Amino acid sequence: MAQEIEVKYRVRDLVALEEALARRGVILSPPVRQDDQAYAENGWTYEQSKIGVTFARLRTQRGRYLFTIKRPLDNAMACLEHETEIADREQMHHAIVAMGFHPTVRIVKTRRSATLGDMAICVDEVEHAGVFIEFERTTSDQEPGTAVQDELDTFARSLGIELERTRDTYDSLVRAVLA
Repeated sequence: MAQEIEVKYRVRDLVALEEALARRGVILSPPVRQDDQAYAENGWTYEQSKIGVTFARLRTQRGRYLFTIKRPLDNAMACLEHETEIADREQMHHAIVAMGFHPTVRIVKTRRSATLGDMAICVDEVEHAGVFIEFERTTSDQEPGTAVQDELDTFARSLGIELERTRDTYDSLVRAVLA
């Protein structure tokens, strides 16, 4: 099974970040708008741990709809993940609710992305929450997520710019601002 492992940082100086990435040969894609609806298992609340809990997401991007399931393993940013394209967002919403999930928060962001080796890099301007950068790798479910996060963090720190690490996912960050 595939595990998506990431680290996330709040960006204070976007120009400095873009320059640091360019010095590493990272060329970000044109911006893409992503409109995500997050879902949690019925009974789960934000006061509880996310580890071992399954979460769902419906994403609209460039007229396409993606359905994603994530289950955090070591922490909220080291997850088993399954994703597929779907034809009908509204019907999938009803199916997710029928499977025992409830909508939690809507996350709308503009994303620019790139790859560097086996690492994905995403610069996100998240409505209500600010600008962030994510570094992520996909690994087997046998690799310890925290060890991969340490490697990703080392790379992030090597950029030599001010980054504020957050261990919160976008749904938690947006929810906190809107609450």
